[in-house]
Amino acid sequence: MEFFYDLLKAFLVGGAFCVIAQLLIDLTRLTPARILVIYVCTGVLLGALGLYAPLRDFAGCGASVPLIGFGGTVAIGVREAVNTHGLIGALEGGLTSASAGTSAALCFGYLAAIIFSGKPKRMSKRKL
Repeated sequence: MEFFYDLLKAFLVGGAFCVIAQLLIDLTRLTPARILVIYVCTGVLLGALGLYAPLRDFAGCGASVPLIGFGGTVAIGVREAVNTHGLIGALEGGLTSASAGTSAALCFGYLAAIIFSGKPKRMSKRKL
């Protein structure tokens, strides 16, 4: 029964992040790229304030998979590197902690581009 409770928590937290992003797309003039940056920066801020780890412990992959999780990982890496290497760790910590996920995203994106032939979408004349 605890397994289903964990799934429910992950679904609700991850779903809440998605609902917030969809509301930002529908109700504001923000582009998806700007919302992506907001989510990553929110994750960094939550990580810097020490709030991301409790959220990740509560929601599991519901909090660690979305973009907020990427920002939280960067913040944790920076904090650890600053504690071990001093101020120079602020530059290397984020890159080191997020390098595996970033590399995987680049490699899989490249493979998908090779395998599938995409066609550009026509932009709608929606007001921005």
